[in-house]
Amino acid sequence: MNTLKIIGRNKELFSMDLERLSKTLEKTVSESRFLIIGGAGTIGQAVTREIFKRDPQVLHVTDISENNMVELVRDLRSTVGYRAGDFKTFAVDCASVEFEALIKNEGSYDYVFNLSALKHVRSEKDAYTLMRMIMVNVFNTLKTLRMAKDVGAKKYFCVSTDKAANPVNMMGASKRIMEMFLMRESLTQKISMARFANVAFSDGSLLHGFNQRFTKKQPFSAPNDVRRYFVTPQESGELCLLSGLLGNNRDIFFPKLSEKLNLVTFSEIAVSYLRERGYEPYACESEDEARDRAEDLIAKKQWPCYFFKSDTTGEKDFEEFFTDNEDIDMERFETVGVIKNQPDFDEAKLDDFIHGIETLREKGTWAKDDIVKLYFGLLPEFAHKETGKYLDQRM
Repeated sequence: MNTLKIIGRNKELFSMDLERLSKTLEKTVSESRFLIIGGAGTIGQAVTREIFKRDPQVLHVTDISENNMVELVRDLRSTVGYRAGDFKTFAVDCASVEFEALIKNEGSYDYVFNLSALKHVRSEKDAYTLMRMIMVNVFNTLKTLRMAKDVGAKKYFCVSTDKAANPVNMMGASKRIMEMFLMRESLTQKISMARFANVAFSDGSLLHGFNQRFTKKQPFSAPNDVRRYFVTPQESGELCLLSGLLGNNRDIFFPKLSEKLNLVTFSEIAVSYLRERGYEPYACESEDEARDRAEDLIAKKQWPCYFFKSDTTGEKDFEEFFTDNEDIDMERFETVGVIKNQPDFDEAKLDDFIHGIETLREKGTWAKDDIVKLYFGLLPEFAHKETGKYLDQRM
């Protein structure tokens, strides 16, 4: 399957900079010790692969998904093969005492890459999952950064999202809040980040869902009015590598917009996907029609599709990687832009947010509105869109 073709491109994004900087990247990796947190997700696996193939001295990978970790190892062994360095995987949660023991006993790391996150807009549908999003995206980030500092890490990298720029959903806002906390931490630990677009076919994404629906011979469902930028899994790993190794303190890397990177709707991708697989999409008027006609249409090499106008909470009308208020460097790289940050933060507001979340957790009960109010304390211009409808109410 040609992923680039399906997402409407024919060229990789970062090849020019990767080729120009190849010797620097290889030298740095080969001389360094790495810890990857959340290394079994789509982006985490891509970052792990970029580091592994450049032969690091140490590469340790952690993730709570034992099954995905097994597949990561099998994939590396079946493609790159073996390297001389110390490569180990650990099925542990970065919030656990087991992770603390791992850091204490396995030695120092030069670079810590944190790819763990709750990344779905659907994760804000209830107050309980939303609280966990905050714990993973904000609190776990702060905990693991401070542990990285304690073992003498040269750099702590954390993945952000384009949805952190002028956020409209709770997920994007949680990552923007994470960025704000990292500005404070940058005074004592060098950090860098990356914002990028949707990662095509990443675990749990709508495009990954296309794979699942195709395998199970089920209808496709997608909005026809939501336009997004897409990067491939490999490109997500490359951008994280560039930022983690070459970013200055507080830099946030993002893909430069060019003719190589274009907006495309999910419905357009669905059509390209099916035609790549040898099927012609068949537009249905409803979910019921798509389900009812699936067996008959698929037998005729047609695929039932329900395309609709989006009306769910948290969908942004357009995508952007930076805001008008951010200091942008477009000259340092050919294919990557850089947001250059100063350590600007309001210490009292950051502390109030931490205290507010801890108070809610101690009570043992909270509502979504309680958390939204705490968000507004840090993000007064947060343009949250609450429609009362969520992605779990869609096919």
